[in-house]
Amino acid sequence: MKLSAQHTTTYLYSEPVAICHTEVHLSPRNVPGQKLLSFELEIRPEPDFLLSRTDYFGNSTTYFSIHEPHQTLTVEALSELEIESEEPPCPELTPSWERVRDQVREVASEDCFLASEFLYRSPLVGQGTGFGAEFSNYALTSFLPDRPVQEAAFDLCRRIFKDFRYDPRATNISTPVSEVLKLRAGVCQDFAHVMISCLRSIGLPARYVSGYLKSGENTRGAEASHAWCSVFCPGFGWLDFDPTNDTIPRGDHVTLAFGRDYSDVTPVKGVALGGGEQIISVSVGVGAPMKTRRGTA
Repeated sequence: MKLSAQHTTTYLYSEPVAICHTEVHLSPRNVPGQKLLSFELEIRPEPDFLLSRTDYFGNSTTYFSIHEPHQTLTVEALSELEIESEEPPCPELTPSWERVRDQVREVASEDCFLASEFLYRSPLVGQGTGFGAEFSNYALTSFLPDRPVQEAAFDLCRRIFKDFRYDPRATNISTPVSEVLKLRAGVCQDFAHVMISCLRSIGLPARYVSGYLKSGENTRGAEASHAWCSVFCPGFGWLDFDPTNDTIPRGDHVTLAFGRDYSDVTPVKGVALGGGEQIISVSVGVGAPMKTRRGTA
């Protein structure tokens, strides 16, 4: 199945910005079940400097700066992809979560070694009480003794979906994950951080995934940047879970980037000199491929 994704971020400033420096993670990855066919990035006004690179986690990253005064900045990304709906592994075939924990702890393979960096605290996960007993206690209701890791993780995903209220007004990017756990409310980034905190608190590697979700009946987090998480399982790789929608991503999810938490893969972030007050608007659309295209950036 072919899909197109359009992501537009617009900054409106009350006063001119003299200079800005911006970094974006907007180019989808090539991952199992997803192939990037084309990608275009349009920036208005045109940057004075632009550089694309691959970051530490293998994500495509673009940095640009604008040196002329401006009161509007628009960043538009257009992607076309080939998506295959891959079935998740049969839960009973995955090892127990304790075995996964122990294999990673013992660095039983190169894959376990690479996954182990997702065990620890990161800027938005594990700080303060982010690895406290409240997270491990919440997780262990799902992670019963000898339970297969895929089955246990999906049960945790489902509990977060049922226990937490989707409410964009309940939190902001600076709300600690420990506060989200108390509030039982937030958005997809919050729910991903909660699930990651739970998994890491019991010794399982977990990473944050940034992406998009195709609009559908009763979906939450579509028409905006979306997020979910992955847990590592030896022999099976990274298994994805979307606690915002009580689902295992396949077919309707587009993966942009992954890292330790949101701070590693923020879609658009930067600094500006001047500007006064600002208004930010973001729109995302995922659907059938576009019929017309501009030049590739």
